[in-house]
Amino acid sequence: MKVRLALLLLATVVVVVVAPFIGMVDVHLNALLHPGKYEPAQVILWQIRIPRVLCAFVAGAGLALGGAAFQALFRNPLATPYTLGVASGAALGVTVATRFGFAVVVGGAALLPVAGLSGALLAVGVVWWVSRLRPDFSATVLLLAGVAMTFFFSSVILFLQYTANLGDSFRIVRWLMGGLGSTGWGSLMSMTPLVVVGTVVVARLARDLDLLSIGAEIAAGRGVDVAGAQRALFLATSVMVAGVVATCGPIGFVGMMAPHIARMIVGGRHHALLPASLLFGGGFLVACDTLARTIVAPVELPVGIITAFLGGPFFLWLLVRKTEGR
Repeated sequence: MKVRLALLLLATVVVVVVAPFIGMVDVHLNALLHPGKYEPAQVILWQIRIPRVLCAFVAGAGLALGGAAFQALFRNPLATPYTLGVASGAALGVTVATRFGFAVVVGGAALLPVAGLSGALLAVGVVWWVSRLRPDFSATVLLLAGVAMTFFFSSVILFLQYTANLGDSFRIVRWLMGGLGSTGWGSLMSMTPLVVVGTVVVARLARDLDLLSIGAEIAAGRGVDVAGAQRALFLATSVMVAGVVATCGPIGFVGMMAPHIARMIVGGRHHALLPASLLFGGGFLVACDTLARTIVAPVELPVGIITAFLGGPFFLWLLVRKTEGR
C-alpha cells in the first residue's frame, strides 16, 4: 500500500510540474531557470499557468476528499461533495450577483467568488438548521435536507436566469459549467485555507469514517461519538467544498470518481484512501484542465465539460458494476 501511495504521489507531482509548460504558447524551461530573461514567457508561466495549475490541484483535492468523506458518511458510493446543496447555494449566490449587476471588482477583489461563497454557506446553514429541528439527528436527515435545498435553489436560479438579459444569462450558464480560466494567485490564497482546514478535520476522523461506513450502530459500539463526528464532517467538508465552488464553479464528477479510483488503488481503509483521493483528485483535475485549454486551442473549454464527459460513462459503469456485484 505504501508503494502504491508513493507511486501515486510521484505521478501527481509529474503532472503538476509538467502542466504549466503545456499550452497554446510554448514555454521553455529557461523561463523558469532564468528569471527576467524571457519576459513574455515569465508572465505566462508565473502569472497565468502556475497559479492556475495550483488552483486546479487544490480544487481537485478538496472535491475528491469531500467525496470520500460523504460516501462514507452517507454509506452511498454515489454521493458527491455537492450532495448537501453546496453547489446549488453557490450557484444561487453567483446568479443573484450577476442578475442584479454585482459582478464587479471592488478594491481589487472580485465579488463573484464572495457571492458564491455566501450562497454556499447559506445552503450549509439552512441544511444544518433544518437537520437540527429533528430530534433524531442523522445522515439521512442531512441528505434529505440537502436534496430539498438543491431543488429549491435550482428553481430560483432558473427564474432569475429566465428574467435576465442575454448577456447575464450567458454569464450564469458559463459559470455553471465550472472552470479555472479566471483563477490566479488571489483565488489560490482565498481557497487554500478552507481546503486545508477541511482536510485536517477529515484526516483526524479517518478511523471514525471507517466505522461510519460500516454503520452508525457499529461505530457507536466502538466508542465513536456518531452525532459529533457527523456534525464535524458535515461542517468541515461543506465549508471546504464551498470555497472550491465559489472560486471555480461547480466542477462535476471529480468528487464522485476520484474516491472510487483511489479505492481501487489503495483499498477502502480511510487512512490510505484519504491521501490517495486527495492526490488523485488534484492530479486528475490538473490533467483535465490542461486538456480543456489545449484540445480546441485557441478556444478554451470549461473544465467542467471535460470532467462531465469522463464522469458520465464512469457513473454508468459504476452502476452496472454495482448491479452485477449483487
